[in-house]
Amino acid sequence: MLAIMFLCASNFAFSASRPKKREFRGAWIQCVNGQFQGIGTQQMQRTLTSQLNQLQKYGVNAIIFQVRAECDALYPSKYEPWSKFLTGRQGVAPNPYWDPLQWMIDECHKRGMELHAWINPYRAKTKTTNELASNHVARQFPNRVFAYDGLSILNPGIPENRDYICKIVEDILQRYDVDGFHIDDYFYPYPAPGIQIPDQQQYRTYGRGFNSIQDWRRDNVNMFIKQLSETIHRVKPWVKFGVSPFGIYRNQKSAPNIGSRTSGLQNYDDLYADVLKWVNNGWVDYCVPQIYWEIGHKAADYKELIQWWNKYAGNRPLYIGEDVLRTVKASDPQNPRSHQLPAKHRLHQQSENVQGTVLWYAASVVDNPGNYGSVLQTDYWRYPALQPSMPFIDNDAPGKPKKVKVRKENGEYYLQWKAPKGTGWDDEAYKYVVYKFAPGEEINTDDPSKIVCITRGTILKLNYRDGSTRYTYVVTALDRMSNESIGKRKKVKL
Repeated sequence: MLAIMFLCASNFAFSASRPKKREFRGAWIQCVNGQFQGIGTQQMQRTLTSQLNQLQKYGVNAIIFQVRAECDALYPSKYEPWSKFLTGRQGVAPNPYWDPLQWMIDECHKRGMELHAWINPYRAKTKTTNELASNHVARQFPNRVFAYDGLSILNPGIPENRDYICKIVEDILQRYDVDGFHIDDYFYPYPAPGIQIPDQQQYRTYGRGFNSIQDWRRDNVNMFIKQLSETIHRVKPWVKFGVSPFGIYRNQKSAPNIGSRTSGLQNYDDLYADVLKWVNNGWVDYCVPQIYWEIGHKAADYKELIQWWNKYAGNRPLYIGEDVLRTVKASDPQNPRSHQLPAKHRLHQQSENVQGTVLWYAASVVDNPGNYGSVLQTDYWRYPALQPSMPFIDNDAPGKPKKVKVRKENGEYYLQWKAPKGTGWDDEAYKYVVYKFAPGEEINTDDPSKIVCITRGTILKLNYRDGSTRYTYVVTALDRMSNESIGKRKKVKL
């Protein structure tokens, strides 16, 4: 019996939009909000399965899954305790036992999705956590942590903390087949009124000649980002390192020459995160600014910000972090009868450096408010999409598939092929794209409407109707960085 290793997408006949062939279509699945806390193994698996199935229907091709919220783990770790956001109590293993990270990797890959492991690097305790396990880093090394507004933070000014976080990341990479590694917007803590960061002693000890503690803090984060990037690509060169910063880099008032026309919190000045330096130095492989506001927002206008990021952050693939609920709750200033999804989508299309979207957050997408998900499914994301290319990691395509043929079994027809020869991660076929063309149609693999499947398997069940129409199928190979081979053709009567 032939096993079908993937699900295929339906084609929709018409839409006003023109979907891209390459596009990152992500969704964040977070644990820190407590949605999985104490619900048990079976219920969590049922919840995640339901979310993944629906997200797949909507066209999502990448999941960013939170596996470390407060120096804890949603996977078995010899360094950090099981997360309370999984079992309800930090340090307690799930029962029945399972590995949520490995399970998510398997389930995402089965659906043709990438899985990016998402960690919060510095946060050691959230405000709602009252008990830390005995093997938690804040209990083992309390001198490496500072308290701030109910949080505990691994002090970015202490070199051992950079090494420690990179050790955690290396452990995950060595044990799990993740496609990407992701950090969010928490670096130095979000400022709380009247509370100072207690790092004067570390500044005196590790100041490295900086005359300003603010510049020193930024350099601490810069060194960490560079070290983390080098760690990831040393262990697995193909794993994509992404960062999702707060949506404002600097306000024009603070930086007249480069700032955006906004008046909110700033990455550079308030979180000590010099995101543009990371992008321009190639320390990150993709950037997802969280532009969660509405078009027309007084302090942080969405249109102003997407245009700003498009202008200044184009040296690495740029994806936009979208807040689903805020988008559908706000009306379009130019069309008050509509919410803002169509207008925001047009801004994406007009921004040449924007290569994708990440949706905040998965559960809200699945609820389909304002038909948000339905519009993705039937219009903007109605065809499958390859991942954006990253030529700075690898730009060489694999060989084309071999021995493409049709096989009949138990009255069903299957298209099957063999992997091309390849040596090493940058030369081997990792996925395949199957295109279908009607008689007389130009064979154009740049047309995403002709994609039937993007799959890790080497077999496709055909929709055989005992007909005589000769369709042309084209199969191409993708490597781990989604470089695409030339195609191998096969004509099939359906």
